[in-house]
Amino acid sequence: MALSEVALIERYFAAATAPREDVRLGVGDDCAILRMPEGRDLAVSIDTLVEGMHFLPGAEPESLGHKALAVNLSDLAAMGAEPAWATLALTLPRAEESWLQAFSRGFGCLAREHRVALVGGDTTRGPLSITVQVHGFLQEGRALRRSGARRGDLIYVTGRLGDAGLALLARQGLYVGPGQLSTLAARLDRPVPRVAEGLALGRLASAAIDLSDGLGSDLAHLCRASGVGAVIHVEALPCSEGVADYVRETGDWSLPLSAGDDYELCFTIPPARQGELEALGGRFECGFHWIGTIEARAGVRCCLADGGLLDAPIGFDHFAGDS
Repeated sequence: MALSEVALIERYFAAATAPREDVRLGVGDDCAILRMPEGRDLAVSIDTLVEGMHFLPGAEPESLGHKALAVNLSDLAAMGAEPAWATLALTLPRAEESWLQAFSRGFGCLAREHRVALVGGDTTRGPLSITVQVHGFLQEGRALRRSGARRGDLIYVTGRLGDAGLALLARQGLYVGPGQLSTLAARLDRPVPRVAEGLALGRLASAAIDLSDGLGSDLAHLCRASGVGAVIHVEALPCSEGVADYVRETGDWSLPLSAGDDYELCFTIPPARQGELEALGGRFECGFHWIGTIEARAGVRCCLADGGLLDAPIGFDHFAGDS
């Protein structure tokens, strides 16, 4: 018997996530009914993953479930927000139960890890597309924004840059060293949203953004919002062994500078708070890595140790070729 829309929701998503006392009414009605904590602001973000654009046809569904939620949690992390609720709109070519079971498992495991309740959504038939909206809480007036960077602020990133881009090149035929492929694939397929790091940075950082389209592109967004520019010291970029090998062999810095899908945080802090940040960084396995400085001159400059400049990196843009 074919799986109905109601049965699909009840079987795979009604209890797929974390229980929360602030959910008065969740999956299964026309609307969710949610209770906001007193004195908190609500942060909301939404992202869509489309087959053939954001992931390859036949991609493993459990990883898709994880990533669909992770990329949204990364946006909350960049604002210093505590995750709370999510909605899911799932467009499927067919209701394949093994696919749904694996997808909901990946989504649900990450949701429970971050105490996220799935409170509603929609399912429909069509080309595979996954849209997730997340909601999180902030101390009133305490959001990390893109617009807070000031001249002289120090630029940091979490984790390592370029692994997801290298994983994609490997899937397209590029050779990578023995034992590296599984680690790189995990960085592409199951990114780790830096939620705890974002919450900790809320009292230190002056501005922040998550790295979805590439460091150069996303840092440029932050600079434009803040009315400043930036200088990046490319040799300071934190890279895994695989990405470092690629750069040494090719002289090409595009992976750490402009490859997307890293979902690390890029943030700025006043120099006077650098000591506090370095002390805080010891709490997190991913670490905080200095890569440059905010300056008054507009744009993002990428400097080599010998004083040379690289071309300004261009990250991913869905509509860049339309004109």
